[in-house]
Amino acid sequence: MRIGILGTGAVATALGASWAAHGHTITIAGRSPERAKALADTWGATAATLREAASADVVLLAIRWEGVPDVLDATQGLLTGKTLIDPSNAVEHGVGVLLPQTSAAEEIAERSGAHVVKAFHLFPAAHWAAAAGTVVPLCGDHRAALDTTATLVRDLGATPAVLGPLSRARQLEEVAGFVIGLAFAGTNPNAAIPRT
Repeated sequence: MRIGILGTGAVATALGASWAAHGHTITIAGRSPERAKALADTWGATAATLREAASADVVLLAIRWEGVPDVLDATQGLLTGKTLIDPSNAVEHGVGVLLPQTSAAEEIAERSGAHVVKAFHLFPAAHWAAAAGTVVPLCGDHRAALDTTATLVRDLGATPAVLGPLSRARQLEEVAGFVIGLAFAGTNPNAAIPRT
């Protein structure tokens, strides 16, 4: 696949490295062209502008929530009808408070016109460098976008689990807020979730 990665942080780094190792063609862009180039050189990928990265077949929006509006403005018109993977958490770190009334994923879909799939947001970024055995919940409204994302999940050695339509993204994001809140309070979230 031709994958565009918008962002050069920890999530972008972990997922990009794994996907590049699986033979996908990666184009990466971020606020720091130097960091994008360093990552691209490491992976045998291409560093580019945001608009060039957004022109790929599949796009990972690996940007902190505060920067999402600027990136969507910069890539306006390029994401329409495209698979866009959203690992963002629109929460205040350490508190876990969500956006009022909607989900980050639904807001991104509305602003971009993309086929948004919520994924990769429940674990710390470093987890994705060695994700074998992980179950990755997904939600989205477009079957082909879900299938594409599921393929990329399996490339990590993880298992995709489709929760439902994008309207359930709020529920997934609330789980992330719960987990983040517990972690910052010094409690292991794994100990607070029932095992079945």
